[in-house]
Amino acid sequence: MADHARARKLADRIQVIVAQMIDTRVKDPRLGFVTVTDVRVTGDLQHASVFYTVLGDAEARAGSAAALESARGLIRSEVGKQTGIRLTPSLEFVLDAVPETAAQLEAALNEAARRDAEVAALASGAVYAGDADPYRKPEDHDSDESDS
Repeated sequence: MADHARARKLADRIQVIVAQMIDTRVKDPRLGFVTVTDVRVTGDLQHASVFYTVLGDAEARAGSAAALESARGLIRSEVGKQTGIRLTPSLEFVLDAVPETAAQLEAALNEAARRDAEVAALASGAVYAGDADPYRKPEDHDSDESDS
């Protein structure tokens, strides 16, 4: 039986511990400006996926990934010490795709706004294809009666 509340609390605690470790104890020169965005723990509390973002280019992301991989044991042991649970979960570091996805969405929204502006500009100068008032009006019956 999985206790989701306990898994969420453990995930929150692991996120704080990993962020502190990266900030203070991991002294790898390859490590860039890393932000821990989320941690997800399995229901049996045996595995934790740590999601992170890196400020910089692809080279900074690759260097930070290698630095986190080499510091995984140190970070895991500290997680075990600070959480005090019987079995320390294994850690997996996953590069979070949130910034790239946000950039793609921002580009799509800008494109949509540009197209909307084009359509609005075309619509402002548009005229009706037919008469301005396309509805039939009742004919004047007085003129028809006078002809007979």
